[in-house]
Amino acid sequence: MRVAEYVNYDAVGLAELVAAGEVTPAELQAAALEATQAVNPQINAIVETWPADDEPEPGSTPLAGVPFLVKDIGVAMAGRRMEMGSRLAAGNVARADSSLMRRFRRAGLVTFGRTATSEMAYSMTTEPVLYGATRNPWNPERSAGGSSGGSAAAVAAGVVPVAHGTDAAGSLRVPAAHNGLFGLKPTRGRVSMGPDFDELFSGLAVHGSVSRTVRDSAALLDRIRGPEPGDPYFAQQPSRPYTEEVARHPGSLRIGVLTQAWGGRRTAAPVADALSRTADLLDSLGHQVEEAEVGLGAHWEEFVLANARLFTANLAASVDELATAFDRPVDSSTLEPATLSGYHYGRRVSGPRFVAALTIRNRVARSLARYFDTHDILLTPTVPELPSPLGAHAESAQRLDGLGWIDRVFGRSPFTMPFNTAGTPAMSVPVTADAGTGLPIGMQFAAGYGLESRLFRLAGQLEQASPWSGRIPAVWAGNRTGH
Repeated sequence: MRVAEYVNYDAVGLAELVAAGEVTPAELQAAALEATQAVNPQINAIVETWPADDEPEPGSTPLAGVPFLVKDIGVAMAGRRMEMGSRLAAGNVARADSSLMRRFRRAGLVTFGRTATSEMAYSMTTEPVLYGATRNPWNPERSAGGSSGGSAAAVAAGVVPVAHGTDAAGSLRVPAAHNGLFGLKPTRGRVSMGPDFDELFSGLAVHGSVSRTVRDSAALLDRIRGPEPGDPYFAQQPSRPYTEEVARHPGSLRIGVLTQAWGGRRTAAPVADALSRTADLLDSLGHQVEEAEVGLGAHWEEFVLANARLFTANLAASVDELATAFDRPVDSSTLEPATLSGYHYGRRVSGPRFVAALTIRNRVARSLARYFDTHDILLTPTVPELPSPLGAHAESAQRLDGLGWIDRVFGRSPFTMPFNTAGTPAMSVPVTADAGTGLPIGMQFAAGYGLESRLFRLAGQLEQASPWSGRIPAVWAGNRTGH
């Protein structure tokens, strides 16, 4: 299959070709590798590829035979490196598959590489020292977002139709917004984090994906959802497959619109305009759209402090484990300034302060739950501004302590983090783009605990009403003449 043809299909479409015998998984992988060679020198989204070792049975699942990439953190593949974007973990090779990797294999996905992430998934941009900055395919001078920026850039540029990612503060939704993709953060407990990452960032982190079509994300979540024995969190399973929900009418939903974020960060004019246009679209589709007032359950400074304690204490534990495993020092030779300051801050978090931070987490979860008692959906911008220039996010990071860095991260993405705290599902949908720059703008839609089905129904409707799959970035694998 030629790359120019390959990039026109989503994952479900490619699997259908495999099932019909029109193309083989090996031919799809060859196309994916050729696409990688075409675009990766320009965007630096993929840090390693390898020969695929899976031979899925054609037609065995809706994704059988589809080329796939995993993020360089959170999912272990036996015999392959997982370095977490950090010099501290450089050369780390997984001894066994994690629970999620086993599910990717059972889904019939053909994993042939890993994508870039920010160091320890600890930034809203993907610019690690270990492998260098990942560039946005829409404008290579701009950030692809983080920490799943490598996955998002690879999908946006046409290397694969769907890729793995994680989200602890917006790490799926922010890259989805910056790269013009669909990205859904599932409910806490929807996908197992085990066995080595059960309570990553104290339940704030989840596994998910970014994709060019809604049905691809739905099909993948159908294959990987559900708990493993002993998991600390559990979300009730849906009544029907998510792939069926995508085609179902969502009905008339009561949708609140939050224009300005908690914490006072102002929404930039292009994003506010996109939000207004999205609200008008929803109104034309028959939804009840109104301005929203949503209590966070804590003052913003209190919220940031609590999460800084949770994030940095978890970070410190991970860093200590890696330093011991590889017999490496914890200093500027192994960690970037923001990660190192977070480590030192986390080492000073006491047990009582950590428990108090969990109390704030639960208070925010209950406060947001009360909103969803009376509304079906909350609409916000995914991020309050367009993708930032490379280097801007980490500017003067060496002068920030652990709290200061978290305050910066949350300030850049104030709309996303509360739903990690609450554990509720939220998605970024590329409904529109900035007329001035052509850069994509993502809109975030959040729902109550366990209600991914509602989000998929709405996403399917929006995809039909305002299609985005025809928008092509400047760096696109299908642009190679003669391939």
